[in-house]
Amino acid sequence: MNRLVVRRTLYSNHHQPKCPWKRGFCSGGEAAAAAPASSASSGQLNHKDGSFAGDDQPYDLAIVGGGMVGMALACSLATKPLTKHLKVAIIDSNPALANKLSIKREDPPDPRVSTVTPATISYFQDAGAWQYVQQHRHAFFDKMQVWDYTGLGYTTYDARDVYKDVLGCVVENRVLHSSLLSRIEVIMCLYPECKCIRLQDTDVQKTIYPSRLASMIRYPSSSVKADDNTREASYIKAGLVKLEMSDGSSLYTKLVVGADGAKSQVRNLAGFKTTGWNYSQNAIICTVEHSVGNHTAWQRFLPGGPIALLPIGDNFSNIVWTMSPKQASDLTVMNEDEFVKAVNQAMDNGYGPHPKSNFSNGSNKFSFLGGNLTMSTNESFEVPPKVVKLASKRAAFPLSLMHANDYVAKRIVLIGDAAHAVHPLAGQGVNLGFGDAFTLSRIIGEGVAVGTDIGEVSLLRKYEAERKPANIAMMAVLDGFQKIYSVDFGPLNVLRAAAFHAANYISPLKRGIISYASGEQRLPIFP
Repeated sequence: MNRLVVRRTLYSNHHQPKCPWKRGFCSGGEAAAAAPASSASSGQLNHKDGSFAGDDQPYDLAIVGGGMVGMALACSLATKPLTKHLKVAIIDSNPALANKLSIKREDPPDPRVSTVTPATISYFQDAGAWQYVQQHRHAFFDKMQVWDYTGLGYTTYDARDVYKDVLGCVVENRVLHSSLLSRIEVIMCLYPECKCIRLQDTDVQKTIYPSRLASMIRYPSSSVKADDNTREASYIKAGLVKLEMSDGSSLYTKLVVGADGAKSQVRNLAGFKTTGWNYSQNAIICTVEHSVGNHTAWQRFLPGGPIALLPIGDNFSNIVWTMSPKQASDLTVMNEDEFVKAVNQAMDNGYGPHPKSNFSNGSNKFSFLGGNLTMSTNESFEVPPKVVKLASKRAAFPLSLMHANDYVAKRIVLIGDAAHAVHPLAGQGVNLGFGDAFTLSRIIGEGVAVGTDIGEVSLLRKYEAERKPANIAMMAVLDGFQKIYSVDFGPLNVLRAAAFHAANYISPLKRGIISYASGEQRLPIFP
């Protein structure tokens, strides 16, 4: 039985959103009116309180947060044989979920992008969503150059060093989100009023609540009388969680998934404690344009923080520039020509000279550590392509580190930024979140396979045991880099230069760094 319904509140007929996917699986107009009612349209909207009267059974999962990570979980669950039957609610007030964005190829890239690793690409391929990413602008890169403003050292990483084709792919966040929605579109339709023609090979059930979570209640079973046989009493006796939304609607669920970002309401309502600190830094993001194509990821460490220039396709690149809040404020309001000049200086010889290309057997200094030279070891230093114009608005946001001390409790689990927020130094934040989502999906499937209650903390601990060490390790690496490269001090500068040379010439270390950054769960240490 195919059912995906959208819960709505008090729409008049002419204001009801239309299905954006009618050309695909939905029949519109008179054809829709003549079509037999599907199970998704068999319930009736109660215009008094917005409740859906035809389906009041509890949910298996309620995903609070329908962003990239939350939708990745929903998509993964919907495409796996063991979990596609689960009844899932998605709670998010973002209009993008109710009105699918139209992304045109000719539009300039949105400045909000993610650098997805080969591991994340594999996750998307397994869920059937990567094919939709490929229909939009994206940019694979197989080379990355990292250097210091002092000119004392640089490192080049190449996918060929680890016998891979690519190091990563830069994709707009809206494309990733839309691709996950498109994948779910193939399985079901979000709009019951259009009487969709659905595929017959799945029994996925999903409901989107276009609202915000207001409260989360876990009643003790003793709060109802033993002879109370009402449906709600049975839910309370079963230990289910009641979620109440800001529009007055509510639901019961076996498992609440907090995918609602760094300011997670689920985390706050559940009482999870966090550890973290602010970096006293802001990041500026924007899209820029070159006169030639860019196929390399560039990162330079400056006195105030790193600047990254990431290819996004069609002669466009994305800028992520970390600096003090005062500098960020100044650069955000600077006129376009001056900003472009500042970017070119930051990526060229501003703040310090270019590093010298070294072909003088620098590897001999580290030969005792063994390992054949990587293909990128003796590549010369290159200057990134010049920026010729600004192609988007500039946005600035503060940077911080946050980690939840616990990821799980009975019937509650955190994923993505709700569990951890990291410095954007290496673009790893969303990859950690996707790792959470797909790992949780797998573990829920393992629980279903053996008949375990998916809200049981013993099952959820398996997810925490797998993801928490991996996330903490990456957070420690990124935080360490942030601290090391935030100090302009002569002896430390020399040590940083030595680290660049070590990463460039010690082949096992370089291969370990590339593999770790690509999503393989092992730290960059010698074998």
